[in-house]
Parts: sequence; C-alpha cells; structure tokens
Amino acid sequence: MNIHEYQAKNLLKVFHIPVLPGFIAYTPEEAVTAAQKIGGSLWVVKAQIHAGGRGKAGGVKLARSLDEVKSHAKDILGKFLVTPQTDTQGKEVHKIYVEAGCPIQKELYLSLLVDRKAKKIAIVASTEGGMDIEEVAEKTPEKVLTLLVSPSGGLCSYHLRHIAQKLGLTGVTAKEMERFIKNAYDAFLAYDASLIEINPLVVTQDGDLFALDAKMSFDANALFRQESIQDLRDVTEENPKEVEAREHDLNYIKLDGTIGCMVNGAGLAMATLDIIKHYGGEPANFLDVGGGATAQKVTEAFKLILSDTNVKGILVNIFGGIMKCDVIAQGIIEAAKEVKLHVPLVVRLQGTRVEIGKELLAKSGLPIITADMLDDAAQKIVAATREKN
Repeated sequence: MNIHEYQAKNLLKVFHIPVLPGFIAYTPEEAVTAAQKIGGSLWVVKAQIHAGGRGKAGGVKLARSLDEVKSHAKDILGKFLVTPQTDTQGKEVHKIYVEAGCPIQKELYLSLLVDRKAKKIAIVASTEGGMDIEEVAEKTPEKVLTLLVSPSGGLCSYHLRHIAQKLGLTGVTAKEMERFIKNAYDAFLAYDASLIEINPLVVTQDGDLFALDAKMSFDANALFRQESIQDLRDVTEENPKEVEAREHDLNYIKLDGTIGCMVNGAGLAMATLDIIKHYGGEPANFLDVGGGATAQKVTEAFKLILSDTNVKGILVNIFGGIMKCDVIAQGIIEAAKEVKLHVPLVVRLQGTRVEIGKELLAKSGLPIITADMLDDAAQKIVAATREKN
C-alpha cells in the first residue's frame, strides 16, 4: 500500500525526521491560504499522486509570490501527470501540497527497503540525490551505497558513521545524518514499511538536513496491525478494478495480456501465468479467489475479468483442497450464464470432489473446454484465443 508525500511526512515527523512546514490544498485559493500560513517568500507547489517523477512531468513548481502559488495550483490541479511510474494516460491530480522553500547546498538520496533475497533491510544512499537518481544508479552505480542490516543484529553506530562518511558529511552535519538514518530505521520497523525513500534529502546552507520529499509503502500483510496506516489509503490512486476486487475479498492485479486467469492460491497463480507465457500467450490479470471461494465469489471474479475489454479468453485453474471442486464448478456455471460468457473458457480442476465437478461442467450445456493437466489447459486457452483473434 502506498501513501502520499504529505502523509508520509506526517508519519516521519513522529520519529523526529526533519521536514519543512507544509499544508495540503484542494483548490488554488486553499493553496494561497497555505502559503500565507507558512510565511516567507519562497514556496514549492507539489502534485500529490502515487508516482515518482513528478518534477519532470511538471508537477513540482517553485513560487516566489502568492500570485505564482495560485497560478501553479491552477496549472497542476486537474492535470494528468505522465511519469515513468504511471501508464500512458497518467494520473489526475486531485490535491497539491504547498511547502516552504529552503536554500539548498546539496541534494542527497536515502532509502530503506526490504531485500527479500538477503532477508535483510537495505539502506541505500547516494551523494547524487534529485530527479536523476535512476540514471545515476544505471550509469554510475559506484555512486550508490547499499548497506544490508540484519533484523536480528539491528542498526549499529558503525553503520551510521559509515554512511555519513560515504556521503561526504563531517562535523555536526554528519551527526545529524546519523540521527536521521537511525530515526528513519525506527520508523521503518514501527510502521511495517516496505519502503521509505527520501529524495532529495537536502543539506541547507546552514548545514541542516531536511526530507524535501518522502515516499512510503507498506507491507499489505501487516496492515491488520496498522489501523492508522489503513486510514491513509487513497482509493482514487488505485486501479478501480483492484479496489472492487478487495471489496469481494479477491486478490486482483491487472496485467497487459489477453488471457484472463482465475486461480486459488498465489503460488498456483504464478505458475499459471508462467505456463501461459511459455506457450506464447499473455496473461490479462492475476486473480486469486482464495481458499474458501463461494459460487457468488466466483461470479464476481468472472465479472472482474470480463470487465477488461482486452480479455479474449479465460483459464480457470483450481486445486480443490479446502475448496471443493463441485462448488467451484457450480460457481463457474452460474457465472458463465449470468455474465453471458462470450469468450473461450478453459477449466482445469483437480482435488476434492473433482469428478462431481467435471460432471457438472459436462452437463451444463455450456461451451466449456476442460483439461486435466495444467500444461494441456494452457495450450488449449492459448490456441482458443488465437482462433478468436
């Protein structure tokens, strides 16, 4: 789960991460009021969307007068920002963040994330913070420091000194950086975060540090113990189909292909996607109905899949353990009738009451293609979708 910059900064402030004064605004008039509250003569007007690269897309602008604040707010609000982290349509800006400006001496980069392969927390830092950090990482990786911290051992003082030294900081500023990283690490653990990214982390002309931008993502599996984080969810920033799926207790992720997939279990889903690609097809989605699907849940799953106009065929791959194959078969039949199925459907069932399930499908009178093995099912749906095209 992702949140907005202003929300991330509010969370980080709790852990004494230094941020500049700022206020959220939904209209140009509110933006001017925010600038007046902040005071001074330099402000930054920032689009609030769940995507990086806002600056290059025109979503971050400096203002040196209240008139400029209002003008920038008018330009940004309602605009669709297209960045490397959005699709070609971009994301519409519904709100902006007006923040105080500051004299910048140096821009650094800092992030904390989970390195799942190493099973450790990775702290990534660079002297080359700012809008081109991706290019820095690609072309000059030696300028990016990655330090792995074991959760059992924890963050140590020598880790902090090492990072500050590599960033070229000395004296009071180096000590500030050590505190900054320690506080960010504590926040990372406390919030069950999967990512904290500060880019840029600026050093001012006075040697102070500020998180000029902040991005945070959270482990969805830990949200049950992070109620305050759940309250920050902005569904307008999420795929509408994925939001709808969550309401029906379905795990759905839209992909770019033409073959809709309905499975039970994430591992089985990944295997299904892989074998479809192996035989030359492209999955249109990842949809996991879970271990206790009902006929109604299967119907909702079919509706979700078919709401994607790119879908030219559907593969259902179910292993009936807790879930019984006859219940799934009945759900498939009811769903196919309700949605007036108009694309090829291949069903592969294995497990509890599989023979009863197969019999129900055979007697349904519907043009359902069955398969006993996943290999066979994948080949059949790829062939069927090609014929349809």
